[in-house]
Amino acid sequence: MPITPQQLEALIQEVEREDPIDFADLPFEEDALRALVANHLCEMAAAMDGFSDEDRHLALLAVAAKLVLENLVLHVQLLRQHGVPISDSVEALLRRLRDTK
Repeated sequence: MPITPQQLEALIQEVEREDPIDFADLPFEEDALRALVANHLCEMAAAMDGFSDEDRHLALLAVAAKLVLENLVLHVQLLRQHGVPISDSVEALLRRLRDTK
């Protein structure tokens, strides 16, 4: 059974209870941003209706990996921009990435 955008929004809020998002001073309503993301992801999922289960799984993993990478890059950029030292765990991850080149 497919998930509705409203159900996905509720799941996003549930996840945020454990790991809140810092919306800072963005000029957008938090609920509107959640709705936008939920609608977009539901549209993406609907577009995968013809995919096999394995292809759908791989596509969703690729999307999640891209978003996590983008989040990491933005986080590190913000830390550097504000002169905040990078945590030991992030530094260790970046060191591992540099060592694999």
